[in-house]
Amino acid sequence: MKIVSENTIDAIIDELENLSDEQYEQRMEDFAAAQPVLVAYLFNDENFHLLNDEEKGFLQYLALIAWSAIVKTNGPVAPVGEEAIGEAEEKNYAVLEASTAKKFRDRLTPFFEDYPQEELLAFAEEAVLEDEDDPEALVTKEGREPIFIALKTMIDVLTVPQ
Repeated sequence: MKIVSENTIDAIIDELENLSDEQYEQRMEDFAAAQPVLVAYLFNDENFHLLNDEEKGFLQYLALIAWSAIVKTNGPVAPVGEEAIGEAEEKNYAVLEASTAKKFRDRLTPFFEDYPQEELLAFAEEAVLEDEDDPEALVTKEGREPIFIALKTMIDVLTVPQ
């Protein structure tokens, strides 16, 4: 599995920003067709009931960027199953809960140790912490953890051989 570069991530963001609403919807449909179980996980209100509507939409946008960057770099990825997603999510929450750091950014440090897809992980980190000191930030303090874990889980299942 090739490493997804920051340039690829940036190119995907630029590409998505220039799509019409119809083209964007088509891209989401392509994502859902390629990864139905993963998209169902990302759109499941039970998993993300702590998120407000803006955060849910942002998570879906971030997931589309990550999936698009992974596919652009490595080609199509076989559909992932519920079991792989559940196991990856469980491991990620265990890492987060094992951290004793006080600041959320510092709690994410263990995820970066020897992680092959560091640029995608940095993208996820920046997305949830971009305006961390702004009370009007898109991602709330409560939303940071579930969004980061969802993106990390997604990156894991799409880039680690099953």
